[in-house]
Amino acid sequence: MENSGDLSQLKGKFLIAMPGMGDPRFEHSVVYMCDHSNAGSMGLIINKPVERGSFDELCSQLSIDNDVGRDVPVLFGGPVETARGFVIHSRDFVSANSTQELGETLSLTSTRDIIEAMAGSKIPLEAGIFMGYAGWSSGQLEEEISANGWLVGELGEGIVLETNNTDKWAKALNEMGIDASFLSGSFGHA
Repeated sequence: MENSGDLSQLKGKFLIAMPGMGDPRFEHSVVYMCDHSNAGSMGLIINKPVERGSFDELCSQLSIDNDVGRDVPVLFGGPVETARGFVIHSRDFVSANSTQELGETLSLTSTRDIIEAMAGSKIPLEAGIFMGYAGWSSGQLEEEISANGWLVGELGEGIVLETNNTDKWAKALNEMGIDASFLSGSFGHA
């Protein structure tokens, strides 16, 4: 567990929401951190499917034909700019203008060309679309971590694109050696 110490570099790590966080948008969330600097932080919630919407609908809105009939999961990435999409994917796709490497096996692309590639082929082999993102101003995330709102963990990147979203929170805790059933939403009460 890493809830204290040097938080200067959270990129590539995971935030796991603690019970009783207080913000229903982040309840039982697992957030993959895409960027963290003195200017602020940006991550994507990896375990909350969107209530409405699909890859086919996204292609239709962008006037792109889903020629291969591909189904790519669409998730709620966070409450900031929810009309903006981000694609986390395997490294077998690169857009010269916008692909950013994340961790050891994943990349992030947020331009139309990746949607076109996915609709016309099986490349990238693995992908998830995240609508919106989670963002924190300078120092805000560190305050939330210090207040025990989040656990910080180094998890296997494979969890990001797994399709079983309902189990990701408990699985993330389990990878950190914590049994989710032992966590309580209230602290300091006898």
